[in-house]
Amino acid sequence: MADAARVDISVVVPLYNEKENLADLYRQLVDALTPLGRSFEVLLVDDGSSDGTREALLELEERDPRVRAVLLRRNFGQTAAFAAGFDRSRGDLVVTSDGDLQNDPADIPALVAKLESEELDMVCGWRQTRRDPLSKRIPSFFANRLISWSTGVALHDYGCSLKAMRGDVARGIRLYGDMHRFIPAVASWMGVSLAEIPVNHRPRTRGLSKYGLGRTLRVLLDLFTVKFLHAYGTRPAHLFGLMGLACGALGFAVLAYLSVLKVFFDEAIGGRPLLLLGALLFLTGVILVSFGLMGELLVRTWHESQGKPIYMIQERRPRRGREPRANAR
Repeated sequence: MADAARVDISVVVPLYNEKENLADLYRQLVDALTPLGRSFEVLLVDDGSSDGTREALLELEERDPRVRAVLLRRNFGQTAAFAAGFDRSRGDLVVTSDGDLQNDPADIPALVAKLESEELDMVCGWRQTRRDPLSKRIPSFFANRLISWSTGVALHDYGCSLKAMRGDVARGIRLYGDMHRFIPAVASWMGVSLAEIPVNHRPRTRGLSKYGLGRTLRVLLDLFTVKFLHAYGTRPAHLFGLMGLACGALGFAVLAYLSVLKVFFDEAIGGRPLLLLGALLFLTGVILVSFGLMGELLVRTWHESQGKPIYMIQERRPRRGREPRANAR
């Protein structure tokens, strides 16, 4: 990334059929960022809208060079929209938000101040008073606790899109599926420091919500993926191998017991369900261990063929009170 193209703050906002909110969103973002006295860009990612959002974005881009329209060819989902924005961001800091105006852009300066004053890598918004119906708040309450427990990253509000993070962190995150709500957990694999602060949450006044009951089910499925990748992404044999050894050992013990009965006590074992259970457990153990070994081969092939590192280097930042040195050429 060329230094000449860098800005201080990049704001990434996915949009899907939010034409009615776009003008107010742009105005409120500019009003919140301008007093900071720092260079900024607003990346508005159109996720295949069909209500004229795309055309309105292009008009905004023509009027204000600080606005950058990112146009996806079709509706890929919010995760893909965030990923597209991160990849094209140029800011030393990256701020994310929703496009429905329920997140308040006026909270951005507080997020940035918290991030920089405490030298954190990420600050997440916490909607202490949510302006959503119970049908959203109740599933979210349990989901937040489940995600915090399973990932080890304790946050009150995983669903809040209002976040501020270091640019190298944002551009180093790899998102798939519907994993945008797990950004803090995914970033934690990089060893980031994070915190959360209360932010304002407003009711939706225009446009339609894009979420329903199906979202809760997708969250659960994505949580399994996140947990697996977090704990065993680079060592699948530790998961499948341990389960395989446990099943195999139990099956072997059952078969050994039946063999003793047959050899030393001449008891008939052919019709016993226990024989079938022992054989099934032993074969399951062999299969699981084999899965683990195959997983190890796939992981090693992936990392070695793609040159993917298994570690993350922390970007060196100038100490507070000292001017950054110019990059060596």
